[in-house]
Amino acid sequence: MSPVALKAEGICGGYGKMVIVHDVSMHVGEGELVALVGPNGSGKSTFLKTIYGLARRFSGRVFFFGKDVSDLRPYDKARMGLGYVPQVNNVFPELTVLENLEMGAYFRKDEEAIREDLEMIFSLFPVLKERRDQKAETLSGGERQMLAIGRALIGRPKVLLLDEPAAALAPKLAKELFKKLDEIRESGVAILLVEQHARRALEACDRGYVLVDGRVVMEGPGKELLESEDLKRAFLGWR
Repeated sequence: MSPVALKAEGICGGYGKMVIVHDVSMHVGEGELVALVGPNGSGKSTFLKTIYGLARRFSGRVFFFGKDVSDLRPYDKARMGLGYVPQVNNVFPELTVLENLEMGAYFRKDEEAIREDLEMIFSLFPVLKERRDQKAETLSGGERQMLAIGRALIGRPKVLLLDEPAAALAPKLAKELFKKLDEIRESGVAILLVEQHARRALEACDRGYVLVDGRVVMEGPGKELLESEDLKRAFLGWR
């Protein structure tokens, strides 16, 4: 079993006085791709925001490589190596592709290493190199997602939180994006992925959790969850 990179214990989270996520516990091992799936409105995105510090945490703790980071600001978590890519508003539209990527390295001072990481990102997403001087607002939906992930990667995260990165993408583009996520995982970056398209996520992940009405109702290896008749019938359906 891989050493635990990210661990959430008994997380209750939401907005204002409204609790949306109830007593959720899960973990991500080093180099793992873990999927969090479930119906629309089940609290998947809220869970990510809660552990990152963007939604209210009513109770529970968050550990990053054994260190309690529950009360740290998102900025501090990013500096420690916890990256986050939201589903929407995830690029700066008025900035160029290159400027967006450079924003991801705002807390780094090692300019030579930053240049090397830029080349790594351009190698991973060649289209970004072709469009490096274009404003982000001119990119397609798939290209924007690549840019958002690239900007997170240039911060050298150890764990990457991704909120529905393939949302609204055509099936072919979504398939290509998931191949890129596998390459990122193979490079040693652990990934916690929120995805509404259950089959796609469970086929790609090492392990998965199923969230319904803000609670974990199933967990296990992705392939085992794929074969669960209860999962197919009661919660997700297949698309």
